Amino acid sequence: MNDTKRVTFGGGCFWCLEAVFVEVEGVRSVISGYAGGQVDNPGYEAVCSGLTGHAEVVQVEYDLHVTNYETLLDWFWRCHDPTTINRQAGDVGTQYRSVIFFHDAEQKSLAKASKDEWNASGIFEDPIITEISSLPEFYPAEDYHQDYYRSNPKAGYCQFVILPKMQKLGFE
Repeated sequence: MNDTKRVTFGGGCFWCLEAVFVEVEGVRSVISGYAGGQVDNPGYEAVCSGLTGHAEVVQVEYDLHVTNYETLLDWFWRCHDPTTINRQAGDVGTQYRSVIFFHDAEQKSLAKASKDEWNASGIFEDPIITEISSLPEFYPAEDYHQDYYRSNPKAGYCQFVILPKMQKLGFE
């Protein structure tokens, strides 16, 4: 029996998502990468151009004995603004869109139900615009993007964007 599953989320810069999900209990690994575009094996520069159609995403592997998909969805909704189209804070472009790439029918159903619940909750002033799509292909990002926050805690982006998010979520 396989004791792990994977989820793939996009919600702005993958550095921000990775920093959050590595802290979630039960998460075994987080890989930053690209999904949802029309080009095979895209690189960072191509994705940033907005011409490949890919989103910056994280692929999260988690332990089924410790956490579940619904918990990870809750963290996803809490760690970014799912009401803005193609942007998170100062990051603008289709590569920063809010998206859940489901891996199977159960994830699709649970993602849609969770989106409906969060929309109805009134937590967000505007409607959630998060795309829910089947995972077409996942491409890991370049090595220098992996574990970025932990490897570069003094970098400007980490200090001014990621650290406040981590503090707000209770991780710092």
